[in-house]
Amino acid sequence: MGKYTQEDIIRICEEENIRFIRLQFADISGALKNVAITRSQLKKALNNQCMFDGSSIEGFVRIEESDMYLVPDLDSFNIFPWIDKPSRTARLICNVYSPDGTPFSGDPRNALRRVIKEAEDMGFHFDVGPECEFFLFRCDEDGNPTTQTNDQGSYFELGPIDRGEEARRDICLTLEDMGFEIEASHHEVARGQHEINFRYDDALRAADDIMTFKLVVKSIANQHGLHATFMPKPIFNEAGSGMHINMSLSDKNGNNVFADPSDENGLSDIAYSFIAGLMEHIKGMTAVTNPLVNSYKRLVPGYEAPVYVAWSAHNRSPLIRVPAARGNGTRIELRNPDPAANPYLVMTLCLAAGLDGIKRGLKPCPPVDANIFKLTEEEREEQGVFSLPDSLKSAIHYMKKDELVRKTLGDHIYRKYIAHKTSEWYQYSIRISQWEIDRYLMRY
Repeated sequence: MGKYTQEDIIRICEEENIRFIRLQFADISGALKNVAITRSQLKKALNNQCMFDGSSIEGFVRIEESDMYLVPDLDSFNIFPWIDKPSRTARLICNVYSPDGTPFSGDPRNALRRVIKEAEDMGFHFDVGPECEFFLFRCDEDGNPTTQTNDQGSYFELGPIDRGEEARRDICLTLEDMGFEIEASHHEVARGQHEINFRYDDALRAADDIMTFKLVVKSIANQHGLHATFMPKPIFNEAGSGMHINMSLSDKNGNNVFADPSDENGLSDIAYSFIAGLMEHIKGMTAVTNPLVNSYKRLVPGYEAPVYVAWSAHNRSPLIRVPAARGNGTRIELRNPDPAANPYLVMTLCLAAGLDGIKRGLKPCPPVDANIFKLTEEEREEQGVFSLPDSLKSAIHYMKKDELVRKTLGDHIYRKYIAHKTSEWYQYSIRISQWEIDRYLMRY
C-alpha cells in the first residue's frame, strides 16, 4: 500500500467522487466492524475526532465507559472497486483509542502493535505470509446460504469441473485492484474449497490484508450468487479450511535471521529458538489460533490438518514445517491456525511465543521427518511428540495456564476472550445435535 497524507486522502476522495468512507476495526473475535461516514465528515475523521459506542462491540467496554475514538491508519486508505457510482466507497483501517488519548487495551490491532514494537526493540522485523482457504456454497431461493457446493472439483481442478473458477478469478482481480500481489489461486482438496495466496508483508499489514481479503471474498462471491465461508469445517468427511502462517524475522539491514547456510537444515540458532518458543506455547495459543467449536472438527487425523506438535524441514504432517526455500526466503510455517481466527491476535501470539524462545535460548526437540500419523503412540512419546487440544474446552484450559499468553494479550483481551469462548462452549454443550437424535432416539 502507498503512503498517504491527510491531504492526499482528501484530494483522492474529491477526484474520485468518493461518497462514503468506512472506518474499520476488529472486535476480539476478529469480526470486521465499521462506522460509515460521508465525505463531508472526512476531515473530522482524519483528525481523530470520530467516536463510537464501545459497549456494543464484543469484548470492548461496559456501558458506563463506552466512548471510544477511531484513529485512522492513513496508509490503509483504499477504494472498494466493486461499489460503483453513485455510492463510491473507500475505507480506512483504524486503531481504537480511549478518551484519554491512550491506545485502547481491548483493541486487537493495538495488541499486535505492542509486540511488533518489542520485536523492533530486539532488532527484528516480522514478516508474515498467510495462506487462506475458504468454501463457496450455493444459496437457496431466499438468498440464504446452504452447504451445497457449486462444483465437485478436487485439488488443482480446472473448469468446467471447477465451477467456482469464475468467482475466484473475479476475487483475484478485485484484490489486485486494491494493491494485493496475488501469487497463486486454485481449487483446494475438498469440493467447493478454494485457496488464494498473496504476497507476504510486515505483520500489521498482513493482518490488515487478511481482514480485507475476507471482505472481498464474501462480497464478490455474493455478486456471483454464492456464499463464501471461512468456517473451518463446514462439510463432514471433507478436508477443512486452514490459514497457514508463514513467518520470518529479519534484521534492520533486511537480512533474514532465520537463515544459516552452514547448518544441516539451513536454519540459524534464532530460527531454532523461534520454533521452540512456538512449540512451548502452542497449547496456550490454540484457543486463539482455532477459536470455534467447529475448529476442532478440522484438527483430526486423515485430512492433512496437524494434530501433533512436532516440526520438520522435510514433510508436511507436523504442526510446524520449514518450506524448502532458503537464504532470504527461509521461513517457518505454522499449520494449525484456521481462517475463523482473529489475525491480529494470531500474529500477536506467534511473534510473542517466538521471541520468548529467542530470549530464553530454547531449543526444539529433534525434527520428526516420518509421517507422524503412521507412528505408534509409543513412537510419538519417544520422540517427544504431543497432541494439540482436541476441543475448545481443552484449549481454554491450556490458555488459562499460559502466563505468556495472558501477558501478551493484556488482561482486558485475555479475560474478555476467555469469557466469550467459555460461553460459546457452554452454549454448544447444552444443544441437542442431529447426530444424537439419529443415534439415540430410536435406540433408547
